[in-house]
Amino acid sequence: MNLAIMQPYFLPYIGYFQLIASVDAFVLYDNIQFTKKGWINRNRMLSQGGDKLFSLPLKKDSDFLNVAERRLADTFNREKLLNQFKGSYHHAPFFDDTLRILERIISFEEANLFAYIRNSLTLILDYFEINTEIIPSSQVTADHSLSGQDRVIAICKALRATSYINPIGGNHLYSAKKFNGEGIELRFLHPTSFEYPQFGAPFVHNLSIVDVMMFNSQPQGRTLIDTKYEIL
Repeated sequence: MNLAIMQPYFLPYIGYFQLIASVDAFVLYDNIQFTKKGWINRNRMLSQGGDKLFSLPLKKDSDFLNVAERRLADTFNREKLLNQFKGSYHHAPFFDDTLRILERIISFEEANLFAYIRNSLTLILDYFEINTEIIPSSQVTADHSLSGQDRVIAICKALRATSYINPIGGNHLYSAKKFNGEGIELRFLHPTSFEYPQFGAPFVHNLSIVDVMMFNSQPQGRTLIDTKYEIL
């Protein structure tokens, strides 16, 4: 079985969905410490030919809480966030189709950060007809006091994975020798470069999956997910 493990990210870039589509099961960390200034609660959209950050505001709380213990701020204005996407993409060719998904994502009445992000991922995976099993890490019987590579290996063993696939950016974090010693093949997903028209301006790379959806039909987007990467 091919397995991948990642933190939950809100409307992440296409590489995240390529990783999910490339494996049989995908473990979504919920019992891991929330990291500030990462990509858990924020990403980038197209804006006036460049990129613009969007984010989920969080309730002020301890820096040591896990992702599943964090909550959205009471002041989170869902309509304002939706309007940001409307303002940036209202002339995009697949605006109406994408907006219907975004409305369901953003309007979701849930304050728990993990549940909110998980719902957003589920809706996008459904849209692209990606059927990979999604497993919260807290549901895996493994030693979660471990960290880094050791924790990944423990989860792989608990789920009887024969292959672990990680984004190429993390190749320095893992030892193929250590994985092989546990009977697990270590491989890396490397997205390949591609472009599509973005209002006729120079292409802005690595934006949220929303950008892919706004400028590509569902079949076109699924083709990009399935073909624009290599497993090394």
